[in-house]
Amino acid sequence: MSLEQHYSAILTQLGEDVQREGLLDTPKRAAKAMQFLCRGYQQTLDEVVGSALFSSDNSELVLVKNIELYSLCEHHLLPFIGKVHVGYLPNGKVLGLSKVARIVDMFGRRLQIQENLTRQIAEAIEQVTGALGVGVVIEAQHMCMMMRGVEKQNSSMVSSVMLGELRANPATRSEFLSLIGK
Repeated sequence: MSLEQHYSAILTQLGEDVQREGLLDTPKRAAKAMQFLCRGYQQTLDEVVGSALFSSDNSELVLVKNIELYSLCEHHLLPFIGKVHVGYLPNGKVLGLSKVARIVDMFGRRLQIQENLTRQIAEAIEQVTGALGVGVVIEAQHMCMMMRGVEKQNSSMVSSVMLGELRANPATRSEFLSLIGK
């Protein structure tokens, strides 16, 4: 059974008439949308990074903040939306700026929970760059908490992962958190 057929079955089970005008192409559109929202499964870290790793003498913190995040929670298939802040201490290599955002997107476009997403991004940055330290903070609003369940409209979740020097060195961690406004 195709993804489109599954969506048709879901709509029917919900009590909808998939033959009514407004729903005629909905199963096809929903299948296409889900494939787009989960396209991270079709990507690898090597493909995303490509040749965008460059030699650098910089040993100071590199920070990319306010990267837009759109993901789906693995528990309810509902969106969580927010921003990601990524910082790392180079160790002879820096990553092309857009590649940091592409790494966020690759992992964000997979079904999962925010806590795991934070770690995946941090470990990928560490793996690719060989950084001395990596920090990732995600701030997101979860539709599974806002639209259903407890229905708390103003709630948000903050998760962080600190690796290497950003974990071991309080001054470096403080610099990172200060630069992202935390």
